[in-house]
Amino acid sequence: MTPNNPAAPPAGIAEPGSDLAPRYLDQILAIADTEILKIRRDPVELLTRAAQPILWLLVFGQVLGRVKGISTNGESYLAFFAPGVLAQSVLFSAIFYGIAVIWERDLGIIHKLLVSPAPRSALVLGKAIASGLRGLVQAVIIYIVVLLAGIPVSLNPLNVAGVFAAVVLGSAIFSTFSLIVACWVKTREKFMGIGQLLTMPLFFASNAIYPLTLMPGWLQTVARLNPLTYLVDACRSLMIPGTAGMTSLPVDFAVMALVLAILVVIATKIYPNLIR
Repeated sequence: MTPNNPAAPPAGIAEPGSDLAPRYLDQILAIADTEILKIRRDPVELLTRAAQPILWLLVFGQVLGRVKGISTNGESYLAFFAPGVLAQSVLFSAIFYGIAVIWERDLGIIHKLLVSPAPRSALVLGKAIASGLRGLVQAVIIYIVVLLAGIPVSLNPLNVAGVFAAVVLGSAIFSTFSLIVACWVKTREKFMGIGQLLTMPLFFASNAIYPLTLMPGWLQTVARLNPLTYLVDACRSLMIPGTAGMTSLPVDFAVMALVLAILVVIATKIYPNLIR
């Protein structure tokens, strides 16, 4: 029998391009899996990176909690500070992610990735997802420390899931930004210098340690342009329900998603520059 549409493919044969989305997702997950394999082979790195935020929470937080000028709307300062420490852990871990990319270039891995059939955006997103999973490990460690220290935070499963989602998104943002920096400077020495230069301004020009109301007007403007501020705001709203955040949760997630989308577009464009 002659088919009604001669141009239609025979039964059982997919339309051209119909499997592009699943294939693209598989490529992203394949890149992420190679990055996760590094974590499984060297978990000590994650544990050592978790030491610094623990010290900030248990030492620095104890001192700042005695400062009377910091208003936390009736919450204990350690509860107010815990989401900031979590965000700091994400920032400090992800912002140096680009140095691993420079190592991959020196070992010739980047060359192999760029000649693979995977789109450049899949390479960037795969690395961003892997960084997000690193951030989850940091978040679990911080939650354990918070519980052991008796710091009152919400353990509602939905709130915890929301914090984990924010951590993955925030980690993806800063790792992609780190990738862009790595493509620009191209050497480990320059990257380390720039990474160290960026971490403290990003951290202190946010609401991680103190409310925005304590900042001068110009610094409040800078903080509102800082994606770390929105990560802290989302984590704080979820970990301490009822806290008056800078914005609402949907706005926090929307801003972070927009920043990530912009950074992925930029990173996709300049990723091949790393080998030039």
